[in-house]
Amino acid sequence: MRVVVDYDLCESNAICMQIAPDVFEVRDDDFLYVLDENPSEDRRAAVEESVQRCPKQAIAIED
Repeated sequence: MRVVVDYDLCESNAICMQIAPDVFEVRDDDFLYVLDENPSEDRRAAVEESVQRCPKQAIAIED
């Protein structure tokens, strides 16, 4: 699994960071950073929830 973010759509709402803080981080500069582009399968549920709950639909999963 690979996490992909469309940074043109992302508003750094940090909802994904609340769900999967080991994968996503919004820093003091108000930009989203992907801490783990290829999280392990046991993180799939959290990453999928992040994809679904992103208000701008800026996150995707590539298998």
